[in-house]
Amino acid sequence: MEAANRILHSYLRVSRKMSEELRGHVGKRSLTFPQTMALTLLHEEGPMPISNLANATGSANSTISGVVDRLEKVGLIQRIRSEQDRRVIYVATTDKFEQLYAEAASSVLGNFEALVSNLSEEDLQQVEKGLSILEQALTAGNAQE
Repeated sequence: MEAANRILHSYLRVSRKMSEELRGHVGKRSLTFPQTMALTLLHEEGPMPISNLANATGSANSTISGVVDRLEKVGLIQRIRSEQDRRVIYVATTDKFEQLYAEAASSVLGNFEALVSNLSEEDLQQVEKGLSILEQALTAGNAQE
């Protein structure tokens, strides 16, 4: 149990630091955490109905609608009416956001490459192996649910 706690906390600290780095670049737009979460989900998952975005972020439809409104005003999100069912409105990131995201990811990757270049080859292999094992365990755990 103690090992699981140490691993989880270490993973969360690394994940938070990487998220902060990425948000630091995209966040120059003064985005809130819910806005960043919505943008990240849309970037990773693609366009989705507002109700799906609300579920994925754990937000109420009214809350996520406000988030979408603000992101639409600054040109990072667009609403797209479904061609199959005109009542359904999808939300998608814009080209403007995708360009900002690519620039931020490139910068973050560059910073990360500089950081890991200070590690020995043996340390790099250990980190890669450990993360691979953790990813496999998490994937196997999700498959069992």
